[in-house]
Amino acid sequence: MSDTPPVLLGNEPGSFPRSVLAERHPAIVRQVREAFPYGPEQHRALDALVENCTKGVIEPLPADAWVEWGIGAYIGKSWFDVPWLWSESHFYRRLLDAVGYFGPGPWQGIDPFRPSKLAELDSAETDEELAALDDLAGKPVDEQAQALLHGSLWGNRADLGFRLSDGEAEDRAAAPGLVADDSDTLWSLLTGAGTLCLIADNAGRELIPDLLLIAHLLEHGRVERAVLHVKPYPYYVSDATTADVVDALRRLVRAPGEAAAYGRRLWSAMADGRLTVRAHPFSCAPLPYADLPDDLREELTAATLTVVKGDLNYRRLVGDRLWAPTTPFADVTAHFPGPVAALRTLKSDVITGLDARTEAALVAVEGQRWRTSGTHALIQVGR
Repeated sequence: MSDTPPVLLGNEPGSFPRSVLAERHPAIVRQVREAFPYGPEQHRALDALVENCTKGVIEPLPADAWVEWGIGAYIGKSWFDVPWLWSESHFYRRLLDAVGYFGPGPWQGIDPFRPSKLAELDSAETDEELAALDDLAGKPVDEQAQALLHGSLWGNRADLGFRLSDGEAEDRAAAPGLVADDSDTLWSLLTGAGTLCLIADNAGRELIPDLLLIAHLLEHGRVERAVLHVKPYPYYVSDATTADVVDALRRLVRAPGEAAAYGRRLWSAMADGRLTVRAHPFSCAPLPYADLPDDLREELTAATLTVVKGDLNYRRLVGDRLWAPTTPFADVTAHFPGPVAALRTLKSDVITGLDARTEAALVAVEGQRWRTSGTHALIQVGR
């Protein structure tokens, strides 16, 4: 596109990206320090990470995928002067190094965010949300489908990293209506569809609604098969991994009432291959989906629909740029290899696909706060 804006950086004073790099990341390190009885080596490494990411420059990583993901172009530069998407992703990779996740050693493979994820699964809020499935069971099938779709959409508010930097986020009431709503188009694509790919975002109270929606789609023949894409290792505090899928399924099957029935159906779907989990390395790449590797592009091309969940995946889908909000969603997702839908709660500046009247109404009431408050959401479909 000839009027493509530049990618977002974190070096603008007062900007949302800068607050994430300067404030949220140190808060995440503090949370990780307190969650585990790490030894002196990990504590020194975590202290060094905070110092480096707030005051230092990008340093080389051990040889791995980051070589091909462009680290060479950024070595020696401030974390604030490289693309925000890249800098954020690099922080989480460095954090895992600091706690010994990649080993070898006793902390190898230990998810530093697991205590927070498990606490959320066992919370009273999760109990209430699962209990609501009992009332939903008596509703017409289409009403159930719409409720589960919106549960998956608004579950995106349950983002541990977002709540770390905005402690009042979940207390603010969600805005009525959606800033964009392509639900009818979404459902038209999910009518006896072959394969649905759902690119997950957060674990816990977001992943459970995603699984419930998948279970409904499979049970009622809206899709024949579902592929759930998760992260191959911990990422962005609460992003879902395979272990988180297992925890969520166990949480469902041990719950009372309808929740357990959903869990058993999902467990059975995993056993017979109607539901599979995929953890491609590109899921943790600091790159937009325009740069999909060939094998993943081929897989998504074959899907009837790919549903992209959450704020980070939205940024990767449309490009992490400060688009004019009225930029057509279909234009900025034309690179995607098949039909794609975004389910997202707004928690960063990036937005496309709004009509001018909606944008003007949001700005009139909230200024630019509507972009990052987590109180607005959208369902958008491209192609």
